[in-house]
Amino acid sequence: MALRVLEIIFFLYFASHIPITLFIDLQALLPAHVYPQQLRDVLQWYAEAFKDPMVVDPPEWFKSFIFCEALVQLPFFPVATYAFLKGGCKWIRTPAIIYSVHVATTLLPIIGHILFSQFPVEPHPGPQTMKERWLLVSIYAPYLLVPLMLLLTMLMSSKYNSTSKSGNASAKAKKKN
Repeated sequence: MALRVLEIIFFLYFASHIPITLFIDLQALLPAHVYPQQLRDVLQWYAEAFKDPMVVDPPEWFKSFIFCEALVQLPFFPVATYAFLKGGCKWIRTPAIIYSVHVATTLLPIIGHILFSQFPVEPHPGPQTMKERWLLVSIYAPYLLVPLMLLLTMLMSSKYNSTSKSGNASAKAKKKN
C-alpha cells in the first residue's frame, strides 16, 4: 500500500514535469518567439514573485542543466509517467536510478547557488534576504526530494529490486553448474 502511494507521487511528479519543462523551463534555451506572450508572462511573473533571475537571465551553467533536462530527462518523463501509473514495472528501476542521481546532482549546485550567491538587484532581482532565499529553495526542493525518494525506492523496495531470495537461490544454482 505504501509503495503504491509512492508510485502515485512519482506518477504525478513526472506527469506534471512534462508541461513544466515544455512551457516554462525550455524558455531559458529557446528563442522568445517560440512561446506565446501568455507563457512568457507566466515565466516573468514567476521570476518576479519568487526572485528567480536564473529563469529569465540564466547563467551558462544553468542553461547546461536545462539542456540536459530537454535532451535526457524530457524523453524519460512520459516513460516514467506510464511506468508509475501502471505500477510495479521492474524495467523502470535502472532508468529511474540514473534519472534520480542525475537530477539530484544538478539540484545541489542550484540550491547552493540560491543560498550562497550574491544576486543582482537589477535588471532581474534575485533573493536578497534569507527568507527570500528559502522561499526560492522551497520551489526547487521538490525536484531534489522526489528524485531522492525515487532513488531510495528503487534501491530499497523488494518490488523493484531485482535481487530477491528466490533470484539469489537460482543464481547460486546456476553458478554451481
